[in-house]
Amino acid sequence: MSAMDNTIVATAMGTIVSDLGDFDKFVWVTSAYMVATMAGMPIFGKLSDMYGRKRFFIFGLIVFLLGSALCGIAQSMVQLSIFRAIQGIGGGALMPIAFTIVFDIFPPEKRGKMTGLLGAVFGASSVMGPLLGAYITEYVSWHWVFYVNVPIGLVSFFFVLRYYKESPQVQEQKIDWGGAATLVIAVISLMFALELGGSKYSWDSIQIIGLFTSFAVFLLLFFLFEKRAQEPIISFWMFKKRLFATSQLLAILYGASFIILTVYIPIFVQAVYGGSATNAGLILMPMMLGSVAGSACGGIFQTKASFRKLMIISVVAYFVGMFLLGTLTPETSRGLLTLYMTIVGIGVGFSFSLLPTASIHDLEPRFRGSATSTNSFLRSFGMTLGITIFGAIQNHAFTSKLADSFKGMGNGAEGTFTNLKDTRELFQSEARANIPDFVLNKIVLTMSDSITLIFMLALIPISIAVITVFCMGNTRVKAPQKRAVNQK
Repeated sequence: MSAMDNTIVATAMGTIVSDLGDFDKFVWVTSAYMVATMAGMPIFGKLSDMYGRKRFFIFGLIVFLLGSALCGIAQSMVQLSIFRAIQGIGGGALMPIAFTIVFDIFPPEKRGKMTGLLGAVFGASSVMGPLLGAYITEYVSWHWVFYVNVPIGLVSFFFVLRYYKESPQVQEQKIDWGGAATLVIAVISLMFALELGGSKYSWDSIQIIGLFTSFAVFLLLFFLFEKRAQEPIISFWMFKKRLFATSQLLAILYGASFIILTVYIPIFVQAVYGGSATNAGLILMPMMLGSVAGSACGGIFQTKASFRKLMIISVVAYFVGMFLLGTLTPETSRGLLTLYMTIVGIGVGFSFSLLPTASIHDLEPRFRGSATSTNSFLRSFGMTLGITIFGAIQNHAFTSKLADSFKGMGNGAEGTFTNLKDTRELFQSEARANIPDFVLNKIVLTMSDSITLIFMLALIPISIAVITVFCMGNTRVKAPQKRAVNQK
């Protein structure tokens, strides 16, 4: 649920805005959660190394449930944004520590299957979020987008509190308060700059330049603090290990390219095929099933093959699937789209189980929380960069090409373009029925071209991922040899 809350609000936002108002502030609802989650991941990961997993997992669960309940009763967009930040603090503790707990309680020969299962859950959550959000909003209420976390969270709280036993050993260490503070400020500055740049403020405005400057200054201070700290939030010596360093780079590259699929495939279905919001969410199901299968395979076979061999399968399938999606047209059948998405899902699914495992491989238990949180942090960081950069490219390509298409056209086409280019009603079947066919065809073709453009551009980070995978080495998870047992 904590992973799903990155995307579940997206499809409910239109209803939330119509209920609470303040359309100009809706961006903060998503940003507040992502900022709090990203900033909290490395901090809670390190604290769990120092003082134990259970207390911080339970703390994150309580804060997440509290934030979810508060979001459901929010009376204004400002309140909702503040409550989402509270919810995000809890999510930042839950996501990385969950992977670390698996490594703590399962022996090496069982970790593969368990990380495959957990990776499948995290992969499915990013795809299921928009669909579940649309369904709950349409048939129940947008408040239940947040309330649904509470009963599930209470069940989780009971089982973790009652049955999760961890070692009582605690390693007293100094907390790197300077590193924590500078990291939080740097992440907040960058996130707000990327969220607000090009939308609320122009990229060359004093506000955006100031935010990027703040990010650069506090990032530099963070490195200085980490260099001097006895127990840094992010242990940079880990990056000297080839497997760890390549896993972190792959987390960024996969995150940056995968996020555009979960966002723009539903848009393609609605705007190009003319499907409903629920149909657009359902179309993601093949990719979800593919990612679940890929994650499970990655987990099961990690004791039988090296990380590099398994990730070669992943990145090749990912590249082929993304390339095929880049060839979509309004005439492409739903069957082919389903096939392409399944291939992509299988490819990216391997990374959900393999990259966190590779990050922790050969590390002592006291460093595992920091390692998994770094991997989760960088994947989220890549997602933020990807949706911002590719989103800006798609928006510019769509508006500029559409404007060029209607230049000089008669029959009121330019007026129709002016009325439609900034409204979401374009994605509703009722509104489409009122658009003249020759105008609608232009819009559909331009939307299709702008989306397939970013799918093709996503091959750039995937190509870098191909090179990175070959640098991973031949390391694999080694299960202990089974000892012979004398039976009488």
